[in-house]
Amino acid sequence: MSTLRTHKDYVKALAYAKDKELVASAGLDRQIFLWDVNTLTALTASNNTVTTSSLSGNKDSIYSLAMNQMGTVIVSGSTEKVLRVWDPRTCAKLMKLKGHTDNVKALLLNRDGTQCLSGSSDGTIRLWSLGQQRCIATYRVHDEGVWALQVNEGFTHVYSGGRDRKIYCTDLRNPDIRLLICEEKAPVLKMELDRSVDPPLALWVATTKSSVNKWPIKGILNFRASGDYENDCTAPISPICSQPDQVIKGGASIIQCNILNDKRHILTKDTNSNVAFWDVLKACKVEDLGKVDFEEEIKKRFKMVYVPNWFSVDLKTGMLTITLDESDCFAAWVSAKDAGFSSPDGSDPKLNLGGLLLQALLEFWPRTHINPMEEEENEVNHVANGEQENRIQKGNGYFQVPPHTPVIFGEAGGRTLFRLLCRDSGGETESMLLNETVPQWVIDITVDKNMPKFNKIPFYLQPHSSSGAKTLKKDRLSASDMLQVRKVMEHVYEKIINVDTESQTTSSSNNEKPGEQEKEEDIAVLAEEKIELLCQDQILDPNMDLRTVKHFIWKSGGDLTLHYRQKST
Repeated sequence: MSTLRTHKDYVKALAYAKDKELVASAGLDRQIFLWDVNTLTALTASNNTVTTSSLSGNKDSIYSLAMNQMGTVIVSGSTEKVLRVWDPRTCAKLMKLKGHTDNVKALLLNRDGTQCLSGSSDGTIRLWSLGQQRCIATYRVHDEGVWALQVNEGFTHVYSGGRDRKIYCTDLRNPDIRLLICEEKAPVLKMELDRSVDPPLALWVATTKSSVNKWPIKGILNFRASGDYENDCTAPISPICSQPDQVIKGGASIIQCNILNDKRHILTKDTNSNVAFWDVLKACKVEDLGKVDFEEEIKKRFKMVYVPNWFSVDLKTGMLTITLDESDCFAAWVSAKDAGFSSPDGSDPKLNLGGLLLQALLEFWPRTHINPMEEEENEVNHVANGEQENRIQKGNGYFQVPPHTPVIFGEAGGRTLFRLLCRDSGGETESMLLNETVPQWVIDITVDKNMPKFNKIPFYLQPHSSSGAKTLKKDRLSASDMLQVRKVMEHVYEKIINVDTESQTTSSSNNEKPGEQEKEEDIAVLAEEKIELLCQDQILDPNMDLRTVKHFIWKSGGDLTLHYRQKST
């Protein structure tokens, strides 16, 4: 198998000429490319170079494409609201057909390429004569946009569906003869006739929901209109089918999500009302919670902690899509302990969430396994105990993401550059493509191991009005936004309160200073016993960090201001 990367934006339509073994592709980049099927089937992952013909001239994104079986005519539909026609044998433009007033979402050609059917978001179906270069019939069957079309082998009956969820069969020779086959539960995106027999006995339908339905249509072409049916889409017609013959069940789509305060976990709710708990950092589902109250789960998991946004979430695909952007990917730092990780040396290092995730996603990419510093020192690989010394630990050293996790590199405008699974980044072809597409800001973290700088937060520290202490000179202090309140309390105790105490006890008999024999841990304990830190007259929890205080308690512009006082005994 191989991947064709000729298009520069999403591919929205394909067309196939089975008599010629020719495939056409078109998409949002306004380009149409022609592919020889026999050439494509000979491609491999390593031998994937192929030449292609292109049809240019479209001015807007292409949403529909049709090619007749003999491969002599190609028609495209777009947001330009016109049909453009080409001869794929010469790549020559033949004509442009005007008539629709909105995006052309569906196209069909008859076998010899003389007639074309089009469905549009304007709610109409049009029949075109390519020989006469004009519209010869307009069918107003639907209340809303027509998004999908199918036609029988004789090109006499059209099956249509779209935004109004209804699927009709219309006689192209007599528009008064039409039949409402069924009504889906969601807008219709695509339809396919079961052509194993002629006339077809079933119609497969895909909608905006995840299941695919098979509707019976046996005998429909023998239907004849009674006098009650007029060419008026508002006429009350009852569907002949109430239930599909077969349903291919799809997975439930995520329709709601909430990012928790720790900016790591997400609660989601799907179309079956099931709630799930996810870990963004480890790219996995933690727990299925079942049919529980979504809002109650959010309240239950609330923590008085503030972590900056470092990713964004999208639900358009029905799944959680996490986007990391250079502008804020490295905004969130946490301590290893708070993240639930332990360090081999027992320390509690500060970890960057975005950096950890990027390193885990590209863990299998060989380029990330080389220590650039050691390579600069010596181009020759030193070998010790049978291992290369310039090899370093893969990933981030704390966790791995599931190997099947999809990773997509794209541009800011939405264009996809490269898509792969985590585990595939070790492949020769994939590794080469990663070298070409991974942006420098990602390489800085994953290859060069250059972690971003800590976020600093400015603040003022003053005695509380109730303490009776003299107001200090208003110096602007600065510290890591992860600095805990207890560390500020220790600073107050050791550098301000204790200094005052020392000045009052210099005449003690042994001439010792009270703080000289105190250990560091004693200072921490004493600080919590004797000092209170306040913000907006609210006593602060020693476990809070400065960014949480600023977000939840300070809640105003300007620099954070903290006040201290000694606890009353």
